[in-house]
Amino acid sequence: MILAAAVLWGLLGILGKQAQAAGLDPLEVAFWRAALAGGLYAAHAAVTRARLPRGRDLLITAAFGVAGVSIFYGSYQLAVRAGGASLASVLLYTAPAFVAVMGWAFLRERLGRRELLAVAGTLGGIALISLGGGQGVTVTPAALAWGLTAGFTYSLYYLYGKAFFTHYAPPALLAVALPVGAVVLLPFVTFTEKTPGAWGSLGAIAVFSTYLAYLAYSWGLRHLPATRASVIASLEPVVAATLAALLFGERLSVLALLGAALVIGAALLLSVGPSDTERHPPAE
Repeated sequence: MILAAAVLWGLLGILGKQAQAAGLDPLEVAFWRAALAGGLYAAHAAVTRARLPRGRDLLITAAFGVAGVSIFYGSYQLAVRAGGASLASVLLYTAPAFVAVMGWAFLRERLGRRELLAVAGTLGGIALISLGGGQGVTVTPAALAWGLTAGFTYSLYYLYGKAFFTHYAPPALLAVALPVGAVVLLPFVTFTEKTPGAWGSLGAIAVFSTYLAYLAYSWGLRHLPATRASVIASLEPVVAATLAALLFGERLSVLALLGAALVIGAALLLSVGPSDTERHPPAE
């Protein structure tokens, strides 16, 4: 189930690129992902009678919907357009390094040699990717900026999840956060006429790469330690890069592949540490 989640998440950039090729703006792709998947989570919460957040918790969840949904979903699709699906997927895995730094800055978590080595590896990997590029991969300041923004906002799932996922059923929280994110994205969306193929890509992103991927990952976590689950889920950028090469001709150069290996390796280093089994954010 963890492997299934990794594959489904690896399809995000591929399906997003297909939707954009059909004429959709990146922010419209992000909007429909949040709106459609938010409806699925709302139905899930209603059927299971999950308790929804209220009061202060509701306000914090709504704020998370702005940063962790609207900005994250939007920046990821903008990174796909600017640099390609494989590059966007690799840069997303800078999230654990952001988590380590924010945990040190805001939660007083230890930033030891392992964490510093992982942060240094992440920065070195980004540098190699920037220098290496590749066929069909556009490494520009915009591509790096959107990709790193996606990685940073994805890392917010750790801070939010640590505070709330033990008190509420995650589908109930996402039933609030995703619709809020969709509403925030709405003013930036220029709706275009969609082909059946475009609707198919949007539906697949919402159903498979968002709703079902999270359910598969959360089910797997009930049977595997979080560290092992994180290692398996790290196959996501490999899946994305492989499919991007086969479908779109995207191929990272040798130097960029080395950089990608450093980024993913840094994420694994933080995931398998003895003191922090939650470095890998819980859901995309």
